Amino acid sequence: HTPTHSKMAKTPSKKSAKAPKKSGEGKKKKKSKESYSTYIYKVLKQVHPDTGISKKGMMVMQGFITDLFERIAGEAANICRFSKKKTMASREIQTSVRLILPGELAKHAVSEGTKAVTKWQSTLKK
Repeated sequence: HTPTHSKMAKTPSKKSAKAPKKSGEGKKKKKSKESYSTYIYKVLKQVHPDTGISKKGMMVMQGFITDLFERIAGEAANICRFSKKKTMASREIQTSVRLILPGELAKHAVSEGTKAVTKWQSTLKK
């Protein structure tokens, strides 16, 4: 199946797109390809500061995160459909995470997600 990326927020990649040039100046603007690589790298450095990652390793991680994102978003969409809700909120995401991830991993993911949402909400109240 082909995922639709039209309404998804773009994530910055390591390679930045070149600024568009004036007409008749040769090269076209590179289309930026969304990627989680910067975030994967930042998390890797938090966990193992001395460890690097190869291009192939990064591609595997990229695929893994994209797959997980699609599974969680798909499950959350189903939850919205079943409960006749038009808005996908953190509650639907949390429920889908509990359904998709196994045991202890789900518990850690939920606590990290709750922490992130709380931190984000605190920035809105200023």
